[in-house]
Amino acid sequence: MKELIVSILRGAIERARAAGQLTAEIPSIGIEAPRDSAHGDVASNVALTIAKAERKPPRAIAEIIKSHVAMPAEVSEVSVAGPGFINFKMSSPYWHSEMRRAASDGRAFWKPRAWELRPGANERKKVQVEFLSANPTGPLTVGHGRNAVLGDTIARLYEAAGFDVTREYYFNDGGRQMKLLGESVRARYLQEHGIDAPLPEDGYQGEYIRDIARALKAERGDALVSVTDLEIFRAAAVKAIFADIKQTCTRLGIRFDVYTNELDLINAGLVEAVLKALRDCHLTFEKDGAIWLRGEPLGLPKDAVLVRSGPDRQPTYRTPDIAYHIEKLKRGFDLIVDVFGADHIAEHQEVVAAVKALGYDTTPIHAIIYQFVTLTRAGEKVKMSTRKATYVTLDELIEEVGADVVRFFFLFRKSDSQLDFDLELAKKQAPENPVFYVQYAHARLASIFREGAAKGLTLPADLSAVDLKLLGAEELDLAKRAVGLPEVMSAAAEALEPHRIPFYLLELAGEFHRYYNKPANRIIGPDRELSLARMYMAGILKDAIAGGLELLGVSAPERM
Repeated sequence: MKELIVSILRGAIERARAAGQLTAEIPSIGIEAPRDSAHGDVASNVALTIAKAERKPPRAIAEIIKSHVAMPAEVSEVSVAGPGFINFKMSSPYWHSEMRRAASDGRAFWKPRAWELRPGANERKKVQVEFLSANPTGPLTVGHGRNAVLGDTIARLYEAAGFDVTREYYFNDGGRQMKLLGESVRARYLQEHGIDAPLPEDGYQGEYIRDIARALKAERGDALVSVTDLEIFRAAAVKAIFADIKQTCTRLGIRFDVYTNELDLINAGLVEAVLKALRDCHLTFEKDGAIWLRGEPLGLPKDAVLVRSGPDRQPTYRTPDIAYHIEKLKRGFDLIVDVFGADHIAEHQEVVAAVKALGYDTTPIHAIIYQFVTLTRAGEKVKMSTRKATYVTLDELIEEVGADVVRFFFLFRKSDSQLDFDLELAKKQAPENPVFYVQYAHARLASIFREGAAKGLTLPADLSAVDLKLLGAEELDLAKRAVGLPEVMSAAAEALEPHRIPFYLLELAGEFHRYYNKPANRIIGPDRELSLARMYMAGILKDAIAGGLELLGVSAPERM
């Protein structure tokens, strides 16, 4: 539809220019849904974008463009609204043809459409999504879950649109955190042997540390009691925790193609190379034994530490990140998506600024910055701290409410909005639970076809025999909403805003439930031809909901 309307508007502007009524060059024409659906099916603000160049009021320009529109059969009405929006109302035959296309294309219809990421190249576009990236210090928590689901859904959207997607997990199994982890496991291992060994200050206190220690005792007996080298204890912890992380991801339908270790970048000399390059560009200085990145030349609000002071001279997180992003760019990705919590905003800005200062094109790099999750139970906030073990693991959340609910709830708020995960609501089998409401719509639609089959009424193999002209305004509005889903998917992927899809599905489900609850709207009724037309419409709604849920990684049950 958007392509058709852009073509219509471009032709109208060309004719207006030929008639001498407009003089400005034809701009990129923006198309969107009107704020008020009563105004039409699609709108354009092109008159507002060229108003300055034309030196005319936008509404006057819109009227000129409207007067030159050649009305195709697909359009029933063109109007001007507000300050100069041009609105188009599509004809019933157009929507009938879209319904038939959706039915004939099947699953292929319910996917985002591919678009150009970076113009010029003809080969399949390469996208990298780096997400989750939790260091192996403990089980995944609820907070990690939002990161994981956001990244996975973005990857699903781009894969469905035909892009070559790499899902990547970036982690560090060295440094102070991992030293503390090794010390914590060793202390618990010694305690398992009756030795009084206190946990280190700020050590990890979770029961999972005891589990690792017990497994180590079962495997090695008391052979490690006198061992002071932490590597054995650290390695055992990393192995066990990563196995747990991967299992949790599998439960949520999440996979990774590549695992990249920060230590490998350091050991390969790439971090040192970054420090030298920044130093050669006069972008670093030393103070109090630490190496700092100069903020002012890079447009940053303050300087940032690249290498800590002290005998170990450990790099901070941002320094390997700079090397990592340079490596990403060298791998030829057209789009690089980083999924970060809100506490990483400044660090990500510093990384991108440093990469750009070293002469790299940072255009492909985009970040999804998400706000944290507040988990509530019976109105009370559940506190979370990995080190103190006062947290709810992602596995525990999945056990309590199910993977479908976890994924849908994590996606049901814009990523930069605080997410309040209400456990009581999540467990409700009621309309106020959004995932239940959407899945119930799919199950209800599935039941229509079971009812039809029981009554000997099924859609014919040749669907062109179904008379869609029998559908009324309500049915057509539902069909419009359904066939508009692929454009929503495309916009969600391009804007890195997957929350648009569950919102749209909830609206579609709501419209269907309201329609279905009216006694006059019985889909299987006495009129065979009308029943078939309504079943056709119901089939499209069912496929739309199933397609949308599939991209969210959520199941579409046939019965509930």
